[in-house]
Amino acid sequence: MKKILVVSSLLMMASGAMAAERNLVELHKNASAMTNKQCLKCHAKILSEKTANKKFKTMHRLHLESKLETPKKCAECHASVDLREGSAGALRKQVDPQICAGCHDGGMKGAKKLFE
Repeated sequence: MKKILVVSSLLMMASGAMAAERNLVELHKNASAMTNKQCLKCHAKILSEKTANKKFKTMHRLHLESKLETPKKCAECHASVDLREGSAGALRKQVDPQICAGCHDGGMKGAKKLFE
């Protein structure tokens, strides 16, 4: 009886974890329409992250705090977020370099030129 109880508990926890994952995928489905407040509800940690060299800000802080007309909305860079791709490292791939090039090709005064 004890084994059945343990197995049942494990199955319930596993199904709960899978349901939570599905909910996260569903939550991010319309990432382009989300507000910063909605994104930062779960991802507020990005505002306190530091770089190895304290002289430099993280990309998130740099753009969110810039006085230039840089993207200020999370969804301007992260227009799509597909959690099914795997690790959080895959999220970097979801920022289209063309978005960066829009400012960093010399088209925005004050933005460091990164693209030719």
